[in-house]
Amino acid sequence: MRFKKAGYSNQELLHLYEQILRPRMIEEKMLILLRQGKISKWFSGIGQEAVSVGAVNAIAQDEFILPMHRNLGVFTGRDVPYNRLFSQFQGKMSGFTKGRDRSFHFGTKEHHIVGMISHLGPQMALADGIALADKLKEESKATLVFTGDGASSEGDFHEALNVAAVWDLPVIFVIENNGYGLSTPSEEQYRFKYFVDKGPAYGIKAVQVDGNNILEVHRTIKELAEEIRQNPKPIILEAMTFRMRGHEEASGTKYVPKELMEHWAKKDPVENYEQYLIKQGILDESSIPEIRKKIKADIEQGLEAAYAEPLPTVDQEQEFADLFEPFEQQVISPKTEAKSERRLVDAISDSLRQSMEKYSNLVIMGQDIGDYGGVFKITEGFVDQFGKDRVRNTPLCESAIIGTGLGLCINGYKAVVEMQFADFVTCGFNQIVNNLAKVHYRWGQNADVVVRMPTGAGVGAGPFHSQSNEAWFFHTPGLKIVYPSNAHDAKGMLNAAIEDPNPYLFFEHKALYRSHSQEIPVDYYTTPIGQAVLTDSGEDLTIVTYGMGVHWAKEAINSLEGISADILDLRTLLPWDKESVELSVKKTNKVLVLHEDTMIGGIGAEISAWISENCFEYLDAPVMREASLDTPVPFSKPLEENFLPQKRLIEKLKNLAEY
Repeated sequence: MRFKKAGYSNQELLHLYEQILRPRMIEEKMLILLRQGKISKWFSGIGQEAVSVGAVNAIAQDEFILPMHRNLGVFTGRDVPYNRLFSQFQGKMSGFTKGRDRSFHFGTKEHHIVGMISHLGPQMALADGIALADKLKEESKATLVFTGDGASSEGDFHEALNVAAVWDLPVIFVIENNGYGLSTPSEEQYRFKYFVDKGPAYGIKAVQVDGNNILEVHRTIKELAEEIRQNPKPIILEAMTFRMRGHEEASGTKYVPKELMEHWAKKDPVENYEQYLIKQGILDESSIPEIRKKIKADIEQGLEAAYAEPLPTVDQEQEFADLFEPFEQQVISPKTEAKSERRLVDAISDSLRQSMEKYSNLVIMGQDIGDYGGVFKITEGFVDQFGKDRVRNTPLCESAIIGTGLGLCINGYKAVVEMQFADFVTCGFNQIVNNLAKVHYRWGQNADVVVRMPTGAGVGAGPFHSQSNEAWFFHTPGLKIVYPSNAHDAKGMLNAAIEDPNPYLFFEHKALYRSHSQEIPVDYYTTPIGQAVLTDSGEDLTIVTYGMGVHWAKEAINSLEGISADILDLRTLLPWDKESVELSVKKTNKVLVLHEDTMIGGIGAEISAWISENCFEYLDAPVMREASLDTPVPFSKPLEENFLPQKRLIEKLKNLAEY
């Protein structure tokens, strides 16, 4: 291993020595604690320290860095207090996740660190969003994100690189190539030889370094960071390295050939750098015990503080409170009484336009939303008014764009992400349920992202453009879900969702876009989140519904003589309005839950169960449900009409009324 001293003072070289020694000594201690049962799991970075330490010391303290679970040197390099770090490993309250997550699955904005989730690749899109925010703010900054050779097989890897390339984002993608994804060797992961080969295909500069040579890593990243601050463009940095222990301690290294382990043992990044400094006369060998003593004292002091802290005391109220960034909605009324007739599609467009005017840090992203105006023309004309920086056409990559939205939020922006069709959200599912929904609960970072979901059947669009998939997300704590049935609520609730600094899924029924219209305020206003509205009042039964179901319910009741009903439009699905449901059930004593989604596992099942459990004594009939058939959505009109619940609804209402 050849170290090049040029450009470094002796003081800088010694600083890097202590920086690389610290994570090694902490790791050695953690392995002891693991055997003693004082921590539950450990992902070792022994053998790879030069990559983390070189990287974190090469970029500015106020530039974001996104590590993985083998990058301890990033945290020590950013001076994260050891007591908090060790409390994190032990699940204590003063750790960064209040005992809710382990190891390095956390971030700390104070130190400009954004941690990973276990799915490995998604943090790369967050780096795109952070870098995009810097670019929009016209701040000359670099963002650095780590990934591994194994994680490169994930779609998130490709999506993030592609978005960064297309948008010229100042991101350094550090790929730690250690030859294995857990036990799977590189030749079973990919067919190319080196990751630098990928650069030209993406239109990205790609550089390879000896990942065990701290000076080479540090010098290269420092130069690259300065380059992209001046000329924003992404760069791939492939660091050739090796981990000397298992993927995690329980897995061992028996799958690694002995000669390979011996080869990389000779390239130990700590020992080689130490010997180099000694030979150069920069490090006095006799001073090493004193340096180690100092580091050991810091470790022991941090551990002592972590040990002294008890395990978290259960506070159930706080558990729920920490799902979301604290926010108390103040409903905003329109400034004037001016109204105009607007279709649902117009109301949503008005909301987006007025919110863009209200929030200069709001960015809208989606496929074809730019000059084309979106497939439903909701953002038509937006580019002319707000420019392409804030109204961003995206590649076809739902996961990366949702992740980019979260990255924007981390760096001070709001984001609205359009799914061209709600069905396509499957490609971004992980970012929603594991990043947007959990990030505040895990480490206190809010997710100021609204995902717009054009949804629903009745337009002859077939199985992949017609699904009602709100129930997939209804089961996920940490999300808010809105599903308006009319233009007034659509505008007011989308404004409210954008105002709230927490993650929303906003469902818009495609069949209502141009078939429904009403007079709504011209001015900006918001509608209460979490409050249902009684659209019709009756005595015989209650229909609890939302979206298109409200219109079906009205039509059905109007066609039935002698039956009157409360029609309760939920409007918000998470959180749903239990009090209004209970009041109506107590009044009518009979209830039917109606939704367009399929029956099994639908939202109606949860509402029905809650009514049975909490309002049983007021019921004069079983809680009934009506929903679409438990099949995919068919294309042909007669099949689609049979699939939807509309024609079955009248008979179900008669049965309930006569029970």
